[in-house]
Amino acid sequence: MAEVEITRPEKVLFPDDGITKDDMAGYYRSVARRAVPHLRGRPLMMERHPDGIGGEPLMQKNAPGYFPDWVRTAELPKEGGTVRHVLCDTADTLVYLAGQACVTPHRWLARAARPHHPDLLVVDLDPSGGADFEDVRFAARRVGELLTEVRLPSRLMTTGSRGLHVLAPLDGKADFDTVREFARGLSGVLTRRHPDRLTEEPRKANRGDRVYLDIQRNAYAQTAVAPYALRARAGAPVAAPITWDELDDPELTPRRWTLRTLGERLRARDPWADADTRGRSVAAAARRLRSVE
Repeated sequence: MAEVEITRPEKVLFPDDGITKDDMAGYYRSVARRAVPHLRGRPLMMERHPDGIGGEPLMQKNAPGYFPDWVRTAELPKEGGTVRHVLCDTADTLVYLAGQACVTPHRWLARAARPHHPDLLVVDLDPSGGADFEDVRFAARRVGELLTEVRLPSRLMTTGSRGLHVLAPLDGKADFDTVREFARGLSGVLTRRHPDRLTEEPRKANRGDRVYLDIQRNAYAQTAVAPYALRARAGAPVAAPITWDELDDPELTPRRWTLRTLGERLRARDPWADADTRGRSVAAAARRLRSVE
């Protein structure tokens, strides 16, 4: 990997922890081997914090004109025009983005080559009210079980924030409307099975102490936090892939790993190494879903 120049490397981005831009670039350099395959070919939204995480974030979709030519981009349609999104296809690009104070890369669920056809489905498990992480564990197990019922393999990751993401690989044949309709059916089955624990209610005031099954990211130009991304929170927590077995670990939390503690995990076996990543048909899964209620 070429050396990427980091301007103002001493700039402190996480003031409570003394974590500098150079520290963050070093982190992304260290995780690139695992992180970049999950980013490659996918348009990004960059969550930049040029004034540190205590300042106003810049949620940037359009690649600035001063980005170097070797940073790949893709021009994609939006209402009334187009957006030139960054494609983080290399370790150098990931480190360069860190140098631009991009704390968190958020990725599309589709690839730039077929932007209207997602090859990932994401269910974001968001605890509400008095719900705690045990409730999130419960929700994750139920989502994983139902995906297994409809023969969709799934993976799990912490978000570095409050909850967990459950992800399922798709074959990319269905468009976003079809995928979101399936995801809505999935969440509907689960909330009917467990109305006191799970909810589809988008308004926080109406969720009570239930876990919100957020399927809204399954739409064109929507994003989800990328695996191994840092979060703009004290301690620099990481959105970390985990195995399903690790869901039972009593020490697991959404912020279990941080910039400073992930190193040992990187030296161990990739928790997703044995995951089934072959994309499956949403149409077939939807047919099975109709028969399991």
